[in-house]
Amino acid sequence: MNALTLFTFAAPSRFYRLAGAVAPWCYAVASVLALAGLFIGFFVAPTDATQGNAYRIIFIHVPAAWMSLILYLVMAAWAVVGWAFNARLASMVARAIAPTGALFTFLALWTGALWGKPTWGAWWVWDARLTSELILLFLYLGYMALVSAVEDMRRGDEAGALLALVGVINVPIVYLSVRWWNTLHQGATISMTEAPKMADTMLTALLLMGIAFWAYAFAVVFVRTRAHILERERDSAWVQCLGSCP
Repeated sequence: MNALTLFTFAAPSRFYRLAGAVAPWCYAVASVLALAGLFIGFFVAPTDATQGNAYRIIFIHVPAAWMSLILYLVMAAWAVVGWAFNARLASMVARAIAPTGALFTFLALWTGALWGKPTWGAWWVWDARLTSELILLFLYLGYMALVSAVEDMRRGDEAGALLALVGVINVPIVYLSVRWWNTLHQGATISMTEAPKMADTMLTALLLMGIAFWAYAFAVVFVRTRAHILERERDSAWVQCLGSCP
């Protein structure tokens, strides 16, 4: 058996089989951890002294916001790799990530509105964090619209990679907006340089939901990448052989 290398699964045919095998496990992990995280967050974690039970939306809002930023960086990285090295699988992965990133961004904005109403008294304010997060959603939607609008998939990949690369500048703006400007939005919930500002049960629920969202993202991206592979490789012998060859 050949040793595994960085490029072992670079071929769409190999990645297709790998993704098919891994995706169900990712769905299972996401389901179990999400149930555990929601149970701890909504039924075990203590009530916040200031915000009451309204704060519990944090267990969905914060992990969704994390994923919205991380997935954009990952999407842009794969898009640029596909553009720079003419790696068709990388471009397909970038296309597969975009809808999931947009979903998490919308979820972060929506749950933020639900949290903002009892906390700020308004569903929406043109706060620096909220506005830059909304721009992030538009970047995701713009990328998806652009790559879909160009009939030649390779040219669409290149145009999308350029847009994704330019949009990366918005990610640190979203993350650092609460430091750079005087905003209503609270600061970071978890910091790498400071002790957690919450009870252990709150932190546990938050981390469980974060991992669950990661697992869900992997599962959905794997499934969607498989669909892109079938679409682009439909004339390949291995695709035509699926389900019929021994």
